[in-house]
Amino acid sequence: MRRSRLPAAVTVAVLAFLYLPILVLVVNSFNASRFGTTWQGWSLVWYARLAAERDVWAALRVTLVVAVASTVVSLALGTTAALAIHRHATRLQRVHSLLLSVPLVMPEILMGVSLLLFFAALGVPLGVLSIVLAHVTFSLSFVAMVVLGRLQGFEESLIEAARDLGAGPWTAARRVLLPALAPGLVAGALLAFTLSVDDFVITFFVAGPGATTLPIRIYSMIKHGSPPVISALSTLLLLVTFAAVAASQRLIERER
Repeated sequence: MRRSRLPAAVTVAVLAFLYLPILVLVVNSFNASRFGTTWQGWSLVWYARLAAERDVWAALRVTLVVAVASTVVSLALGTTAALAIHRHATRLQRVHSLLLSVPLVMPEILMGVSLLLFFAALGVPLGVLSIVLAHVTFSLSFVAMVVLGRLQGFEESLIEAARDLGAGPWTAARRVLLPALAPGLVAGALLAFTLSVDDFVITFFVAGPGATTLPIRIYSMIKHGSPPVISALSTLLLLVTFAAVAASQRLIERER
């Protein structure tokens, strides 16, 4: 019986729909022409022009500061939240788990507007601090879910054995629990960092003067018309993002 080629054709069509625009963008970043509609040969001129864009590197500096700060805070809060949900099967922790899942499904524009109104009500000035707080609100949920998945495969008897051998609570956590959770912690941190670097919608609402991140700067460049430079910058961001996501996924799969 002859097998249908429809599933393969549909798969190829979906992959082309998803990744062909990205491939075109990457190729255009090496196009010597200013306009992507014509091809004038391979060139690195737009990468050289990108290196001279001071505003882009200033935005990158802000983005990295925000990403590192939000990752550290999200990692601490997400890990403690995962430990609380895993070890205390109470009604309160079930509500806690539900609240952690809300940012995973809530539309970003709704979260951005809500955070803007919240900061305005509290009188929090919009700037780097407000961006960090906003990124923590959604990053810690992803960290918590990754660490919680790692905790579900952890043998609690190892902690009890360490305590029976004379280890205190902090020693058992440092020598037994932390090494077991390390892959999940690293994967969660990489995921939080990537989400922070790539976020635009929420950051657009809570960013203030002098706190321009790289996605917002790219949006501004699109409005003023610098498509080849944007293509070069986007290509570099794609490489960094794919590397971080691949490293995170590999760590998760290695410990399953």
